[in-house]
Amino acid sequence: MFKQYMVRENDFFDRLRVLTETYLTRRRRVKRLKKEKLQAKNPIIDWVEAFIWAAGMVLLINQYLFQAYAIPSGSMIDTLLIRDRIFVNKIIFGPELLPGVGKLPSPVKPRRNDVIIFENPSYISRGPAFDIAQRILYMLTLSLVDIDRDENGEPKAHFLIKRAAGTGGDRFVSEKGEMRIRFAGEDRWVNERDYNAVRNVRHNLSRLMPESAYPALEAAGKAAAYRDLGLNAPADIVSLASRANVIQYPDSFSYGRARLEILRGAYPQDGRYRAALARQTLGWYVPEGYILPLGDNRDNSRDGRYFGPVKESKVLGKALIIYWPLARMGGIQ
Repeated sequence: MFKQYMVRENDFFDRLRVLTETYLTRRRRVKRLKKEKLQAKNPIIDWVEAFIWAAGMVLLINQYLFQAYAIPSGSMIDTLLIRDRIFVNKIIFGPELLPGVGKLPSPVKPRRNDVIIFENPSYISRGPAFDIAQRILYMLTLSLVDIDRDENGEPKAHFLIKRAAGTGGDRFVSEKGEMRIRFAGEDRWVNERDYNAVRNVRHNLSRLMPESAYPALEAAGKAAAYRDLGLNAPADIVSLASRANVIQYPDSFSYGRARLEILRGAYPQDGRYRAALARQTLGWYVPEGYILPLGDNRDNSRDGRYFGPVKESKVLGKALIIYWPLARMGGIQ
């Protein structure tokens, strides 16, 4: 009986040895074949695979975490200059699932004075396929290549970078280039510069048009209204309006208000002039769930004063740092 037990035990160990040798031999063979396959692989294919992997990582980072953008205009001077290249934090307000498609929710909402990026409400799309291709190429090249250009070869403003000047419940009016705010629940107006100074807000609000130029600009608006009416403007208005020709960045709102006041007086029954003048005098109201984006360079910025407030859900990210040029590298306030 003991002898039979020993035989069975020897058979067990023999089978175990055979299985182990078979497994190790097969494993070694698989490793050898993989190694030979790698050695035989075309270097070009190897390079292409490495490029695709790297491109995929760049796309994932740009789409969901941090994306590179180039500043195309001077609307944010002095905070951001033309040709500055920046990284935008895209995860903070919830990244898009795909370029231009859907958006993940986020408990964080844009706050007053955040520098934000959002889709241009005035942008005319060339179709979802082109938009996705343009954004993928733009992200892959870290904003160096933009195929979305106008008839003059200039990049289209698909995205805008502005400052969240107003939040839900605020009301804004513009007087001689300066913004005044009436905050939600308040019954008085506050000058924006005074508000920022009290709270030690560090960004500058740039003005290219001096306050002394407003009488000439307003006279030019009145003279334009007289021309619209087919009348000769008074000599003092014509003389003063001639000085407006040297204004490089005129305040279009003050010009428009002066023109509309004359037209409204001439045609009090015309609802078009009454409504247009009301928009100038009543200003802009920011509904709940919206922000009013404005450029820091108030004399040269096409912003929420033209296209209105923007939904918080349409905000794609918050400007984080300038990474180029190196001399301007640093955080964005």
